[in-house]
Amino acid sequence: MMALRERTLVSPRSVPSLPKHVRIQYDPVRQAFAVLSPEKVFWPNDISLDILRRCDGRATVGHIIAELAADYDAEQEAVATDVLAFLQEWSDKLLVKL
Repeated sequence: MMALRERTLVSPRSVPSLPKHVRIQYDPVRQAFAVLSPEKVFWPNDISLDILRRCDGRATVGHIIAELAADYDAEQEAVATDVLAFLQEWSDKLLVKL
């Protein structure tokens, strides 16, 4: 019987990073960035890519939210909702480490 992995919940104190098996690579044919993982390719939009690029294993989610809110001249609460949901989804898919 296979053991279930306990779900890691993202919080403003989490320090996200990309696992070794995940990388961002530019595709000159599509003129877009792809997120590559074994047997899967994702085509993130610009905002998703902006979030992923900040997942460097040093910045907290709270810091990432503050930077994005400043960069996009947006309310921190609105940015926080989207960033937390995005990182949770990608963490659940094992594409982001928390």
